[in-house]
Amino acid sequence: MTPARVLREERHEASLPSRGRPRTRRALALAATAALAAGLALPLTATAALADDDAGLAGSELYVDPWSTTLEAAQSLSGQARDDAQLLGSIASATWFTDGTPAEVEAAVDAVVSAAAAQDRMPVLVAYNLPFRDCAQYSAGGAADTAAYAAWIDGFAAGIGGRDATVILEPDGLGIIPHYTTLDGVAEWCQPAEVPAETAASDRFAQLSHAVDAFAALPATSVYLDGTGASWLNVGEISDRLLKGGVQRADGFFLNASNYQFTANSTAFGTWVSQCIAYVTEVVPGDFGSCGNQYWNGGPATGWQGVSMSQYGQWRADAADPALNTSGVDSRYASILGGTQPSTHFVIDTSRNGLGPWQYPDGVYSAHEDWCNPPDRGLGLRPDTTTGVALVDAYLWIKVPGESDGKCYRGTAGPDDPERGYEDPAAGQWFAQQARELIALADPAIAPLDCHVDWAPSADGTSAAVRLSGRLGDRFSLGFAVPEGQKVVKATRAAVVQSGDVVTVTGMPKRTGNAPDTVVHAKSSLSTPWQFLLDGRACTS
Repeated sequence: MTPARVLREERHEASLPSRGRPRTRRALALAATAALAAGLALPLTATAALADDDAGLAGSELYVDPWSTTLEAAQSLSGQARDDAQLLGSIASATWFTDGTPAEVEAAVDAVVSAAAAQDRMPVLVAYNLPFRDCAQYSAGGAADTAAYAAWIDGFAAGIGGRDATVILEPDGLGIIPHYTTLDGVAEWCQPAEVPAETAASDRFAQLSHAVDAFAALPATSVYLDGTGASWLNVGEISDRLLKGGVQRADGFFLNASNYQFTANSTAFGTWVSQCIAYVTEVVPGDFGSCGNQYWNGGPATGWQGVSMSQYGQWRADAADPALNTSGVDSRYASILGGTQPSTHFVIDTSRNGLGPWQYPDGVYSAHEDWCNPPDRGLGLRPDTTTGVALVDAYLWIKVPGESDGKCYRGTAGPDDPERGYEDPAAGQWFAQQARELIALADPAIAPLDCHVDWAPSADGTSAAVRLSGRLGDRFSLGFAVPEGQKVVKATRAAVVQSGDVVTVTGMPKRTGNAPDTVVHAKSSLSTPWQFLLDGRACTS
């Protein structure tokens, strides 16, 4: 019997709202009694625990969920597809929470945070339950009103308590605001009749501000607001929204959630946003119009000659292509900031941006949907909280790679995705072909898992023969998680230690013959673990 699990929302893309492109992602409710089994035990070779409870995200060790949706998908796969899912499941991705009562979300969050705390690891949690989220498109839903949302957030915060956690607060929460008028006086496309036009925008900022304050009040929680991305809102516009949402009381903002923009471009864009926030709050209050942005890159360094920047190449200060050159905008901020230093930090989603965005063929599709399962994309930088960039706290996998963005028709009648030649899985379902692409085209490249565990249950389900292959020394240490309530009591030719739901089996590998390396025995039933750690490294199974 599998453990009780949190049903999570997986956000699948981030498109340009000004162009009215829909988002497709699955909405899953929290199970009323959801709880996660504790995470895998730290191997002997693991890095040190977090230095202290108040260290924050930067420099922390990220939590890998042994009951993730990725590893769940692997259980119904075989061959290369299973190996791919287990590889992706060995890397830290965010956990999404989207629904439920305050008590339900408190219990679900507590379960994940408890498992991470047992390892002294940092869990990354996504709060995605704003009223009228996604402008009632494919991810329609969310809390009923501001009061209900505040209660849900309070439950979420109570589930974290005084332990380490990082909260990614409401993807699209500042990118899509009902009945919003931009700094330029343009009424945006999201104009739902169901939401009072006169209060919708102010309600959104009140909701986010309450959430920021609830998480900021916790002693060891980092919280980041939606900063959209380098191909979405301009720098001044998102800076204004971030300030209204309470970014100065948060730890910063996040970029590129579920999108494909190059990390270099997100770094430049995020730096400009941080510089703009410093300028409009410390130098010339409210002067958002002087903030240089990606849609015209002229400045002192270019003799005030500029163009709109392209998303289809990596931005840098010395780029020969004017559409990729950041020196004009960089020099604008240097001139207006003087000695004022930007201090608002950010994180970047690198889950699918290794090759940047899909440059779709012009004139082929009436709706190219470049956010929706674009072909031939690759994993980006692995999740890392030591980026070497002063303002960048982490590279995270906010979007869970390998899950479909939805059934992409690109303006045709469907049901096939015309760019791929077959029907895509529904939003949130495992997309084996896309997972293979992401791994095969990863930049930087990613190595396959180099060990294998063969787990053969007995007929009565109370034991399992375990065979190991890969690099094995004189002794092995095999770690795995079991569902709550299961107890492993012994193993042949090996020692067993169980702490909560985490089992570590230590023994000597067999060198000859067909006998298993060990046979583990449980008090009663024994489920097949979803992933194993052999001497500290994840294995296929």
